[in-house]
Amino acid sequence: MNERELISAAEKARQAAYTPYSHFTVGAALLCADGTVVTGCNVENASYPLGNCAERTAIFAAVAAGKREFSAIAIVGGNEGQPAAAFCPPCGACRQVMREFCAPDFSVFLTDGEKITRTPLENLLPDSFGPDNLA
Repeated sequence: MNERELISAAEKARQAAYTPYSHFTVGAALLCADGTVVTGCNVENASYPLGNCAERTAIFAAVAAGKREFSAIAIVGGNEGQPAAAFCPPCGACRQVMREFCAPDFSVFLTDGEKITRTPLENLLPDSFGPDNLA
């Protein structure tokens, strides 16, 4: 699967977002090492800390399905009902969850609706702490 197809899957996932408070919808498409794609969307809650980001929704769903190895993720976000218009990088919590399961060269694809960028996880979370630090 190429980055454009992964972005398209994230755009489709974004349509399912539940965002009655921020009206900012995010979709993510996680490419598993076996070629499977697992998607997620952001889900808000009146008690704000209980919401969940699209990236973690996709990763947790993949883990629940027995997946543990991932190659890339595409993230698309923007105002509800509008096409993606700005890059939507993952928050710190999502970066740390990615680090738990992904190699430093794990690809994070972002788009502003026209341009696609690829950033390795190690650039988003330098000098990170992960499971390999516990050995």
